[in-house]
Amino acid sequence: MSGARESHLGWRTPEVEQELPELQLLVGEAEHTREQPLTGASPADVRERLGQLSNRFRGARAVSIRREPVPAAYRVFFRHIGLEPDIVRTPIETAIMERMVQGGFPSGSLLEDVLLIALVDTSVPVWALDAESVDGQLGIRTSREGERLGRAADAPTLPVGRLVVADASSALAILFGELAPGHEPHSLTRRLKLFSVQVAGVPRVCAEEALWASQAALQQ
Repeated sequence: MSGARESHLGWRTPEVEQELPELQLLVGEAEHTREQPLTGASPADVRERLGQLSNRFRGARAVSIRREPVPAAYRVFFRHIGLEPDIVRTPIETAIMERMVQGGFPSGSLLEDVLLIALVDTSVPVWALDAESVDGQLGIRTSREGERLGRAADAPTLPVGRLVVADASSALAILFGELAPGHEPHSLTRRLKLFSVQVAGVPRVCAEEALWASQAALQQ
């Protein structure tokens, strides 16, 4: 596939590796070659795909999604790190709840829709950073005392010990949470750094498929 790159495992600090040995960060890159900007409305083929996925998640399937193997694995991991998944929903459950409330998966920006499609197809969440704003390789560590989320002047301060996705210089995302301001893809972004999170019970092939689907959708 033109412009696509193989995914690779991100680094982990020794304490993360020891405490959460099956937690892995899968990282890939994507070239945005569509005419539409990432922050603009999605083209017809992406909106059509969202509509098809909306039809797959009705009634009983939507209610039972949490019991499927991959969604269930993320629920277990959330509890392991102190998050109650019935309060702080996993990404796939958040998406399905939105579908039930809205009567379908609502279309947002092109990038939002591409990442949503990958999530709904695989149950594995994918996040995107502007590759030009990333310093070196991505990995998982805990936040440090007084550390900020990203390098922007107005970057919020993180609590100590929070699991974060970081590059060589700073934290760029809270694990399963918000991205650092100033590091998100914008209307002129053409090269993206994508990452997904694999936990115990989630096959690596599922995480790789989520990254591949995102790469492919941005290159049509």
